[in-house]
Amino acid sequence: MSTATAPTTTADPAAPRALNLSRTTATAARVLRQLRHDPRTIALMLLVPCVMLVLLRYVFDGSPHTFDNIGASLLGIFPLITMFLVTSIATLRERTSGTLERLLAMPLGKGDLIAGYALAFGTIAIIQSVLATALALWALGLDVTGSPWLLLLVALLDALLGTALGLFVSAFAASEFQAVQFMPAVIFPQLLLCGLFTPRSDMHPVLEAISDVLPMSYAVDGMNEVLKHTDMTATFVRDVLIVAGCALLVLGLGAATLRRRTA
Repeated sequence: MSTATAPTTTADPAAPRALNLSRTTATAARVLRQLRHDPRTIALMLLVPCVMLVLLRYVFDGSPHTFDNIGASLLGIFPLITMFLVTSIATLRERTSGTLERLLAMPLGKGDLIAGYALAFGTIAIIQSVLATALALWALGLDVTGSPWLLLLVALLDALLGTALGLFVSAFAASEFQAVQFMPAVIFPQLLLCGLFTPRSDMHPVLEAISDVLPMSYAVDGMNEVLKHTDMTATFVRDVLIVAGCALLVLGLGAATLRRRTA
């Protein structure tokens, strides 16, 4: 009686791996422990958006209606900018110090690593969005027609988008100074074309077409939908899905920029 021997296979270390929950959460816990010992970074992520909203409210102290019109949009933009800045610099430090290379030499997939970073900074983004939204609505008197929960949802997705963009651009910077230089290249054009200063339909057709493919445009549109409508609209759902999809796409691109190096 013969027995068949199953062929043995050798795992390819370069092959994509399925996400491992324990490795992902361990990575996130390590990043959060590091952030806990950096109070200045925590203050930048949690307090600066709130301070900017307070400043904006009293800039328009004589015109509360103006604050209502642009406050909701900036409630999403401020967290996006701060999360982009902090995430790009923090991840760059890990890259340049060799931490990422050592981690990738372990049984840790690139997806696990990027998801761990996204989970850690995403946790901060949740806290940041809750603080900024609560401050704008209940302390600064931001008047919105729709549900505060929908406003919080868009603010959170904007912060997560900033996190994803920061993780991605850190691969192309050789120093923290260069990481900061990416802000004018990545964030400022979106800020000018997102419809915050003038309706996108009033722009030059070329600029309007460019704005149609920028995720910040849909973040502002989503905030405006909450500002004007009592119920969740189809446009709001579209805007939320586009922002979330862009965040996931950029996270995937960020994982693709990670490289395993061997001696």
